[in-house]
Amino acid sequence: MIIAIDFDGTIVNHEYPEIGSEIPFATTYIRKLIEEQHQVILWTVRRGKLLQDAVEWCKERGIEFYAVNKSFPEEEAGEEYAKVNADIFIDDRNIGGLPDWGNIYKMIKYNKTWKDIYSEKTEPEPQPKKRRRWF
Repeated sequence: MIIAIDFDGTIVNHEYPEIGSEIPFATTYIRKLIEEQHQVILWTVRRGKLLQDAVEWCKERGIEFYAVNKSFPEEEAGEEYAKVNADIFIDDRNIGGLPDWGNIYKMIKYNKTWKDIYSEKTEPEPQPKKRRRWF
């Protein structure tokens, strides 16, 4: 599966143009996705030195992207902000915001929807039946 992931607000907290602190478990789950043979693309508005800083930050944490701001490594540089070809886009600006990385991973690994994940957390615990007593 081809997965495009934004950087600011998705892998790290927003502090653009600086690099914010890591969003909990972002790099852990991105590494797992790469280990499971997904093609992970860094898809960000960062360019030039700011982009190189983000790529280096990720490399220091063991993340080597399939491509950066393009659909595949051999692609010629094209439009400055062209959308890449991906099966899934992970971005903090999507409707509903960014789920935590554990839920993102479950959605991809187990082909779950937001509704599946949400219902797992909101189903009430079964209550034991009360015993009726006759007085």
